[in-house]
Amino acid sequence: MHDSRQMSALDQAVGRLLIGGFDGLDTPPDFAELVRAGTVGGVILFKRNLGSLADTAALLGRLQAMAPRPLWTAVDQEGGRVQRLGAPFLQLPPMREIDDVAVARRAGQALAEGLSVLGFRQDYAPVLDVDTNPANPVIGDRSFSRDPVRVGELGVALAQGLEGGGVAACGKHFPGHGDTSQDSHYVLPSLAKHDLARLRAVELVPFIMAMKAGIASVMTAHVLFPSLDPEHPATLSEKIITPLVRQEIGYDGVVVSDDLEMKAVADNYGIEESSVRAIRVGCDQLLICHRPELVAAAHRAIVQAVEKGTLSRSRVMEAAARVERMEARFPLRALSPTMAVARVDEIARAFVV
Repeated sequence: MHDSRQMSALDQAVGRLLIGGFDGLDTPPDFAELVRAGTVGGVILFKRNLGSLADTAALLGRLQAMAPRPLWTAVDQEGGRVQRLGAPFLQLPPMREIDDVAVARRAGQALAEGLSVLGFRQDYAPVLDVDTNPANPVIGDRSFSRDPVRVGELGVALAQGLEGGGVAACGKHFPGHGDTSQDSHYVLPSLAKHDLARLRAVELVPFIMAMKAGIASVMTAHVLFPSLDPEHPATLSEKIITPLVRQEIGYDGVVVSDDLEMKAVADNYGIEESSVRAIRVGCDQLLICHRPELVAAAHRAIVQAVEKGTLSRSRVMEAAARVERMEARFPLRALSPTMAVARVDEIARAFVV
């Protein structure tokens, strides 16, 4: 057993790895307690949490005021059908309609300027999936192109715009969700036909381009690639994240899991098993987007796994250090709600595709 000082350091490190979510327009008491205790290091907001832009800025301000250190704050604001913040926030078209590198970079910059003044530090964009399957129910026009290199060029430009504007980008969904015919929110998609040679030729191309360009983070896919790992989806596979991302590509940014509450994972693993396994195989941050009690359960499970020796302390500390470096690179830049709304309105009026 570790002494209390070491436990405190471990508790704090594990908290940094967890991004939680909740229902409703204000912070429920159980999530507020996780924030105050440092049990959760960040929050992701969805449409269900967002009233007016002033309300959103005020909510993020209240969450920050509860936290023992600046809270990591994130949202999915891609464009097209995945835009959590409605007008008057800048509304971008689907990424499929953006086919100019300069426009993609300006779009990222404008998104970042609007998000940062509201109090967000990360946008889970760009989508780096290659749209190779017209029947794909979840990607489609969220992808820039059916050409892997073009996806990479436009995705890197959008990411550079975001990060130049002070908001961390996140390329998703590694190693590629574009050719699935199922939605991992509901089932575990499998790409049995894709071996590593095919992934290197198509799916991995945009991710490698983004990682080599220094993108702050990448998000894993809850997709099974049986030729690489017949048992576990990419998020939970020791044969995919560390061998490809860390060893082959040499990327040292943050690897974040897609939501561990999605049925592709939740129907096959409990939160305790999935959270410990995701960290063990190379994820640095875990998304648990709906139920605060599952965030608390994941925190307990990871701490206990370290205490029992089934998860190495060094892996947890390595993950926490990566997250800390990203936090330092993208500090909180929020304005007051009134000033933020005025600035967001200016940004939306000024941007023309």
